[in-house]
Amino acid sequence: MADSILNKKHSDDKYYEQVNEMYAGLKNNLQLYLDITKAGGWPTLPTLKKSLKNGDSLAVIASVKKRLQMTKDMAGTDTSQVFTDTLELALKKFQRRHGYKETGEISSTLIKDMNVPASKRLMEILVNMDRMRWMPQKPTGNLIIVNLPEFMLHVYDGKESVFDMVVVVGRVGNNTMMFNGDLNQIFFSPYWNVPQSIIKNEIMPAIARNPNYLANKNMEKTSWGIRQKPGPGNALGKVKFIFPNSFNMYFHDTPSKSLFGQDKRAFSHGCIRLSEPQKMAEWLLRNDADWTKEKIVSAMNQTTEKGVKLKESIPVFIIYYTAWVDHEGLLNFRDDVYQHDSELIKKMFEQPSDNSKDITKVIRIDNVNVSKDQ
Repeated sequence: MADSILNKKHSDDKYYEQVNEMYAGLKNNLQLYLDITKAGGWPTLPTLKKSLKNGDSLAVIASVKKRLQMTKDMAGTDTSQVFTDTLELALKKFQRRHGYKETGEISSTLIKDMNVPASKRLMEILVNMDRMRWMPQKPTGNLIIVNLPEFMLHVYDGKESVFDMVVVVGRVGNNTMMFNGDLNQIFFSPYWNVPQSIIKNEIMPAIARNPNYLANKNMEKTSWGIRQKPGPGNALGKVKFIFPNSFNMYFHDTPSKSLFGQDKRAFSHGCIRLSEPQKMAEWLLRNDADWTKEKIVSAMNQTTEKGVKLKESIPVFIIYYTAWVDHEGLLNFRDDVYQHDSELIKKMFEQPSDNSKDITKVIRIDNVNVSKDQ
């Protein structure tokens, strides 16, 4: 598949990379990982009992240097056992590309990421290139993108990056869904209308243990269920941002700020928590003279809900890219938090066994792959 993408000539001379910058970015890195894979990949590094830092000297450091040189994270040909300034910079680059805090140290977690086989990284590049072919092209004007495996939100004005924001997404089992919509409303000091699943699985058992649970949590019963009133401790924090969709998903603030400091941030029930909700509100209302910073802060700290309809809606794309090239030109990889890659890799690269009785086993008819249930 990689050879085909790199070498096949299309009859109309039109290529995905000419109209899709993200696809082009991955294709530009495809040859390197194909070459590494064909050459046998990189050697497996030994596990560490403790982290290594600048100034340390150990045999494994030489192997780490070779590994980083293979993926162009480290320049030069130094393979000494001494932890140098150049190695520290290379490690920070690798950490940035894989979503870690840039400590510049060699940890057991980092070794685990370095030991992901080159063939697996190659598959991840191909899987994400295939995803990018199906994504709508970026609209002109303002745009909000959330990449779930990256745990980041990106705001664009055309092709220019406006700002990035750390987010918390749905934990495994409460996956945040992939889709696109239009952000058109802000609710300051919002009510939290508790989903029926949370009422059944969490709140009702809590009430059984403590009859005063609802009062303690500033909640009240309604004709259709339970809601939490605006104010301190509200699960949605001080503001939520609505982009209508069938999944009942939205952006919101949260009183649980400590989770934003984690490298892996899949903790919510499915909605997306923003680390800087006031910044988002100010940006969305920046062209509305009625909404000054002071008025926004005041609206976020009331005991009654206030809804504001935007004059112009903003497109929102919720995407799932575990491999992509960022605006600095760096190839990034992230964990397959919802196992979507694993499912696609099985379909794209793994051959079914001869005795498989799976109804979706692929058969070949006139050079076209068709499953039996089709």
